[in-house]
Formats: sequence, C-alpha cells, structure tokens
Amino acid sequence: MAKILLVDDDTELTSLLTDILEMEGFEIIEANNGEQGLSKVDDSIDLILLDVMMPKMNGTEMLRKLRESYSTPVLMLTAKGEEIDRVLGLELGADDYLPKPFSDRELLARMRAILRRTQTAGTESRNTPECLTYQDINIYPGRQEVFCKGQPIEMTGTELALLSYFIQHPGKIIAKNELSLEVLGKRLAQFDRAIDMHVSNLRKKLPERSDGKPRIKTLRGKGYLLVEEI
Repeated sequence: MAKILLVDDDTELTSLLTDILEMEGFEIIEANNGEQGLSKVDDSIDLILLDVMMPKMNGTEMLRKLRESYSTPVLMLTAKGEEIDRVLGLELGADDYLPKPFSDRELLARMRAILRRTQTAGTESRNTPECLTYQDINIYPGRQEVFCKGQPIEMTGTELALLSYFIQHPGKIIAKNELSLEVLGKRLAQFDRAIDMHVSNLRKKLPERSDGKPRIKTLRGKGYLLVEEI
C-alpha cells in the first residue's frame, strides 16, 4: 500500500480525493498548507500531491524546502493556465504536474506512473543490473544512487529514470514523446515542457565532461541524444 501525502487548502477537494484514493488502496495523509505538509513528511511517504496556491506556505516554497532534505516524488496540482508555476515546480524538482480541474482517472494514471518508476528504481530484480555504467557515470538502481567522476549526485526518482534511459540508448536520437512515454508514463501533450525541464535539471547536476563536450545534446525538432565517446 503506497502512502500518499495530500497537501491542498481546498478541504472539500481534499476530502473527495481522500475517499477516491483510499478506495483505490492508497493510504492518505492530509495537510492543508505547506507548513503543515512539511511537518508530516518522513521517509515513509511514497508520493506527495502538492497544490500550488495555499496560505502560510505555498506549494513551490514547500517544494523548495522539501528538496533540501528529501527526494520524495512530487506531483504538482496547478490551476489551468499557470504555466509559470508548472515550470518553476519542475525546476525545483517536481516529478510531474497536473492542471486543475482533472479527472480521477488522469490523477490515478499520473500517480501510478510516478510510483511505478520510483519503486522499480528502488527494487533489485534479476532483470535490473546492480550498476549501470557509461563513461564516468555510475548508477545503482537498487540504491537510487548516482555517481559522476566518483562524486555522488543527488537526483529525484524521475531524473534517475531519465538518465538511466539515456545511458541504455547512447548515441541514439530519442524523441521527446518517447521519453515522455517511457519515463513519465504519459503521451507528450502540446506545450508540455516536463521532459525539457527534467533534461535541463540533469544538465545542471552532471559535471562537465573532461573533453568539454556536452553530455546531452538537443537536436531541434528531433529530440535529445546522449553524446557517445569518441
């Protein structure tokens, strides 16, 4: 049973979502503002559903503080049209966003996609190598750890999944829609910048290659490519 922290000041919506999610087998912890939400975060939380507009401490500020100590997956709930909130949330380390109003089916699909990739990354199996290695990058999927040039790199579950996918397809042009399907578990929608922001975050976190070449190359209109060794 996945444990979900639901942070939203709309008590009516929170009550409704709690009923729906509990019927789907989730354990729900509720909070009505960012301060309260932070006080309820611990290592037992599997996913946080985080509203943006809240009193006392809004969702983006809570996310900023959360990422100082936790890599817990976060699905941001944003008002329709608030693109700046979505982009800021992704820059701060949110795994995905869902504009309000949304359907129960869409929410559950997004939640399960995030949980599937984070739980898979944290579970050793016969089909999962103990270590993925490419150039000076080492990923330990079972421990959710990434090292580059021997130094640990803090990453969210989504960033780790994205980097793992790149490493398994070096030198291949990967379309954004493919990345969205394989990593985020959703088709790429028009004006959806989630993949772009996750790639941008990866570039910021990974140190420069010793030869000065970019690690991940953007091919306009085609997608992204993990640069191979010469």
